[in-house]
Amino acid sequence: MNERQEDDRSNSIATLDSRFSQTLRNVQGLLKGRSMPGKILLSRWSDSPDDTNSPNYKRSFSHSDAGTSDHTSGEEEEEFQSTSKPIGITSAIKLRISTSLGESPPEEVRKSAVGARATDSARVMKFTKVLSATVVTLDKLRELAWSGVPDNMRPKVWRLLLGYEPPNSDRREGVLRRKRLEYLDYIAQYYDIADTDRSDDEVNMLRQIAVDCPRTVPDVPFFQQQQVQKSLERILYAWAIRHPASGYVQGINDLVTPFLVVYLSEYLEGGIDNWSMSDLSPDKIANIEADCYWCLSKLLDGMQDHYTFAQPGIQRLVFKLKELVRRINEPVSRHIEDQGLEFLQFAFRWFNCLLIREIPFHLITRLWDTYLAEGDALPDFLVYIFASFLLMWSDKLQKLDFQELVMFLQHLPTQNWNHQELEVVLSRAFMWHSMFNDSPSHLAG
Repeated sequence: MNERQEDDRSNSIATLDSRFSQTLRNVQGLLKGRSMPGKILLSRWSDSPDDTNSPNYKRSFSHSDAGTSDHTSGEEEEEFQSTSKPIGITSAIKLRISTSLGESPPEEVRKSAVGARATDSARVMKFTKVLSATVVTLDKLRELAWSGVPDNMRPKVWRLLLGYEPPNSDRREGVLRRKRLEYLDYIAQYYDIADTDRSDDEVNMLRQIAVDCPRTVPDVPFFQQQQVQKSLERILYAWAIRHPASGYVQGINDLVTPFLVVYLSEYLEGGIDNWSMSDLSPDKIANIEADCYWCLSKLLDGMQDHYTFAQPGIQRLVFKLKELVRRINEPVSRHIEDQGLEFLQFAFRWFNCLLIREIPFHLITRLWDTYLAEGDALPDFLVYIFASFLLMWSDKLQKLDFQELVMFLQHLPTQNWNHQELEVVLSRAFMWHSMFNDSPSHLAG
């Protein structure tokens, strides 16, 4: 590279840094009242815990942990009130304002945020007001749900966000009853039959599902219950038969688990570690399965090409992820490329299973609050979430060779994560979405 090229490169980097800084100021301006409803909390964190790599990946779920994302904590905060129309994010998120991409929040901040969840009475009242209307305003519900849904409201909110439960209260009971009966008809027609009445492809598909169900979230004991696996099997097989363009694809079994946990919570009390399907009547189990089936169908309707032959939808999004990471943090992107690691080698599973295998299971329902609040825009927003997720370890990644990168990305040190780390990921995803989404050329090849 000659001197002129080096100067041009330096100027280009300086321009990108300037644009990034300006965008940070613009985001802060948005949060000061121009585009966001409600109260926004901007937190400045300067510390970061030791970055360790632990391949021991263990997940557990405490139902009381998967609450809303409002908080109070002891760090310095600036509060802003906004009254304008939102642009795709709900009120009351924590946005980390920092150009350092590799940090994690300090331990004391992380712990302080956890205890305040699901106890914000003002936030609960906002949900109650929206949900109690004769016709639920879905835009308002999405605004609230983006930054977390109270546990006891999550089943209803998810059904509404996915369009499974109608917003008009007069129609809800009738629609749910009809759809649940329709699911039972599918089970009787497709599942409760002899193998001799199935095609060879259907027999093989059912066998693959039966093999995958015991492998689903293997480190959460609840999912090892035989009745839980049987419910998963019925839901997955019915979905696969009804969606022949894709059929069953490994990874879809993971996508049922958040729905199963949320809809079981309507009937079982306490934490998931104490749940037993045997405590439920067949009618209740049928209702839970039906709700899971229809919500899975609604979710995947918007990303069908993620699971058709060769999964072109996922390949397209992995390419966008690679380009976005290159724009945000060129040194990390260049190091990954120099080591010969393809994004498809680690990010394919992220898109296929929507991070369910990457973060502790007790955070999944909170993450999915944001997923479902994004609605039809979810596939593209996943690119920003996963870029933010990857760059949580930007400093670490640049020190690893190919083999170390592969091992690290397969066993990410998220086992001790709590809500605070997840909020950092989501907040930065929103910030970068604001930077790049209106400028498609930024993501051009």
